[in-house]
Amino acid sequence: MARSNETFGKKEKEKKKLQKRKEKEAKKAARKENLEKGGMDSMMAYVDENGMITDTPPDPNQKKVEIDASSITIGVPKQEHVEGDDSPLEGRVSFFNDDKGYGFIKDKGSPESYFVHINNVAEPITEGDNVTFELERGPKGMVAIDVKKVEK
Repeated sequence: MARSNETFGKKEKEKKKLQKRKEKEAKKAARKENLEKGGMDSMMAYVDENGMITDTPPDPNQKKVEIDASSITIGVPKQEHVEGDDSPLEGRVSFFNDDKGYGFIKDKGSPESYFVHINNVAEPITEGDNVTFELERGPKGMVAIDVKKVEK
């Protein structure tokens, strides 16, 4: 007796291929039918005046509001002054490393701690010194500048 060239696995693969082909043809026919029924209008979405997505087109008779494009601000406006008054702040040096040339000053008026670099110090400071300073925006936040030691 001769053996069949098709094994059980081959037959199953052929059945699956045929099934997928039929499913694909059915989906294609359904898409074509939908396109003929509603056309492109059934797939459209609109945005109303509140920014919500709807399926109804806007009313052409509705009065449109004109907006001056120059009054729209994109982003955050730059701050003119960091502090309300230009008087120097007072604080205490909580940490300072002479070898590396940087430290931190704890503000007396708030719980904030500010970075200070040796280049922004008028005279040598050490940990525990009372100082006056001003603030400037640095690359990673507020930085103390014009740091001066206060005598007790």
